[in-house]
Order: sequence, then structure tokens, then C-alpha cells
Amino acid sequence: MQISFIRRDWSANPIREMLAGAVATFALIPEVIAFSFVAGVDPQVGLFASFIIGIVIAFTGGRPAMISAAAGSVALVAAPLVHAHGLPYLFAAGLLAGLLQIAFGLLRLGVLMRFVSKSVRTGFVNALAILIFAAQLPHILHGDILSYAMLAAGLVIIYLVPMVTKAVPSPLICILILTALSISLQLPVMTIADLGKLPDSLPIFSWPAVPLTLETLRIIAGPALAIAMVGLLESMMTASVVDDLTGTPSSKNRECAGLGVANTAASLFGGIAGCGMIGQTVSNVKYGGRGRLSTLFAGAFLLVLMVLLKPWVSQVPVAALVAIMVMVSIDTFDWSSVKTLVIHPKMSSVVMLATVVVTVFSSNLALGVTVGVLLSGVFFTFKVARLLQVQSSRDEALGRVTYKVSGQVFFASADVFVESFDIEDATGMSVLIDISQAHFWDITAVAALEKVVDRYEAHDIKVTVIGVNEASATLIESVNGSGSLKEI
Repeated sequence: MQISFIRRDWSANPIREMLAGAVATFALIPEVIAFSFVAGVDPQVGLFASFIIGIVIAFTGGRPAMISAAAGSVALVAAPLVHAHGLPYLFAAGLLAGLLQIAFGLLRLGVLMRFVSKSVRTGFVNALAILIFAAQLPHILHGDILSYAMLAAGLVIIYLVPMVTKAVPSPLICILILTALSISLQLPVMTIADLGKLPDSLPIFSWPAVPLTLETLRIIAGPALAIAMVGLLESMMTASVVDDLTGTPSSKNRECAGLGVANTAASLFGGIAGCGMIGQTVSNVKYGGRGRLSTLFAGAFLLVLMVLLKPWVSQVPVAALVAIMVMVSIDTFDWSSVKTLVIHPKMSSVVMLATVVVTVFSSNLALGVTVGVLLSGVFFTFKVARLLQVQSSRDEALGRVTYKVSGQVFFASADVFVESFDIEDATGMSVLIDISQAHFWDITAVAALEKVVDRYEAHDIKVTVIGVNEASATLIESVNGSGSLKEI
């Protein structure tokens, strides 16, 4: 069994895996450099992190073929810490965040992804596609005619080459052709070298240069927790997207711990913490990446490009990278979700749109997903609460009013449950409450049942409760130690 896992994750079609990883690497470069500036650090800090994270998580992660690196969501959280206290405190916060993520994985908190609905995942993907495209707008809007021509040529190559051959991913061909044209014709276009200083050496192990005091812990605790949560959320969402794209499962708990190990290592080698990169991951999967080799190669190839091939990589036109990212944004967006907006239930569509709107306008993926999850929970609660039914019937011969309760009784439906019982209707009669078709979920539900019984007894009306299922009886007994609500 172990041998089959090794073959699937590491040795299945290695050429395809490495080519797909190479495409993801080129898609990483502009975003990692841009995110480094957002965090207030040199580009090499983000690039070193992406290399370390890619190498480590290829072995420790729970989702094969996923690309993880220095990400924008983490950069947004890290920026205030860097500006207020400096780079060493960022490394210390990243180290603590990694340890927290390892703890989350060991505690098996990856199960929380079950509470993220399909509508939220769709909104997350669509919002990220919009943000990826928006990140290219400065290069597009402020370009000249030559830049537009290079961008157009890049898109033509990316979309037409697959019609001729799929042996080599078209984005790689795009980079090679546009770079060759730029160098041979000495075109005055922006290149990677213009984006910022690239690394000129290998990353070196270094413990964060901060004092080991409680004051340091106070400074980094909040940012570290934020980095850990944002990173896990984005990685879990990205893993779920890859699950859907490939039709294969992943270990969310292992991904939590694996990301923690990767971020710990990145922080100890002078890099910023990171997480899953959905745009680059989609690109990797689209061009054949299915195993851990594509993830490993993406990280290793990044270092090769940045250090050993720096003179050539520096001359790659930014327009070529923009073309790749435009393609990634187009492929990432779930276009079918636009058609199904009017078909799906309104609540589901509202959740999807809310996730997109909040994410795009805040540029905060974690906030958008949080809003989507909360809305899903609220809408689900309302829907379940409306399913509660209480039907009454009178038997004059027996002098009894019978109430049959069906559905779920919990905090959102407790008031409806109480209001369904009419004291005046039972005057001079006994009351039978049949809850065999109902389930009591929480202490609010138990309190509601107690309230109904107390009201009838206060008017000297005999009450009998029947049909308590085992789970409800256990809850009632644990809440009501006196046993006044035992089934009669």
C-alpha cells in the first residue's frame, strides 16, 4: 500500500509533473515580489520563504499538487508588525504561527472545513480570481503600446499553442518566446529585474534576533495567531478546490501540521510565513500536476531561477508574467456559477455573492470566508427553525388536548415551540405532549419544554410528555437533575 502511495505521489509521469511545477513557479514570481512589498520586506524575503515552504510542504503537506508560498493574505496581516517592530519580530511571529499550526493539526481541527459550504467555496474561488486579475491592472493600465502588444502576444501563445501541442505547457513557451524577442530586439519593456532586488545567495539558518522575554511574546502573540488562522483558512480552502478539480481526497489535518512545519522552517531561514496559493495551484493542476513532485519542483526551480539563472530570469518581460496571471484568473473563476445564480436557492446565491463582495472590497480572503460561513450558518438556522411543527387535537370524550411535535427544537426554534401551546384551549382538560418525532438539541430547547410544562401546571392542568428519544432524554436529564421532565 505504501509503495502505491509513493508511486502515485512521486513517480507518476515525472516529466509532466516537473513542467507543471515550472509553470507554477513563473506564476509565483510576480505575486511573491508584490506581496513582499505589501508586507514591507525585501523581495528576497518572500522568495526565500516560497522556496523553503515549497520544499518542506512537498513532504509534510496533506494535499498533493498544491502550491504553497508567501501569500498576500499573510502579508496583509504581517505588514503592521514589520512597520511597528521590524523584520526580526516578523520571523519570530512566523515561527510561533508555525508552531500553532502544528498544534492545530495534531488537535485535528481540519475537520472544521466541513462547516464551509459549497457556496462559500465558490465565492472564495471567484473572489480570488478577481483579485488576481486586479493585481495585474497596474501593469495593464500603465503600460504603453509595446507592453500591450507583448501582453496580447503572450495570451495568443498561451491559448493557441495547446491546439498544436500539449507536450510543453504553453505558459513556458510564452515566457521563452517573449524573452527571446525582448533580448534579441532590445525592446524597452519592464522586466523582472525592475520589480525589485532578487536573491544572490542561498538562504541561511538564523534564529530570530529578538529577546526571549514575555514582552516579545506579547508583541508577537496576536500577529502570530492571525497569521496561523489566515494561513490555515486559505490553505484549507485551496486544498478543497484541488479536491474538487482532481476528484481525489486530501488530509486536512496533515495539511494543517505540514503548513506549520513549512512556516517554522521558512521563519528560521529568513522568510515570511505563507500558505496555499490557489492561482498557482490551479495553474499547476491544469497543466498536469497531480503529485508531490510538482510541488517539490516548483520550490526547487524557484531557487534555481532566482540564484543560478538570475541573469536570464531578470530579463523576462513582466508582460509575459501578466499574461500568465490573466490566464490563471480566467481559469480560476467558476463561470458556471454566474449561470446558476438564478437557479440555485436564493440563500445559497446570497452567500456566494457576499463572500465575493466582502473578499474583493476588503482584499482579505479570511474575512470574506468568515462572512460567508456565518451567513451560511444563519440561513441554515432559519431554514431548520421553520421546519418545526406543533399540531394539536382535542378529544372531548377523554378530556384531553394532544400536541404532536415534529422537527428540531433548538435555540432558534424554541420561541416558536413555546408559542404553539395555548393555555386557554386546555382549560378543564389534561394535556398530552408527544415529542416522538422531535429532537431537543440544546439547553434552550430543554428550557422551552420546562416552560410549557410549568405554565400548564401553574393553571392546575395535568401534563404528560411522551416519546422522548434517547438523545433528547440524555440532554434533559443532564440539564434537569430533578427529573421533573421524565417521560410518563
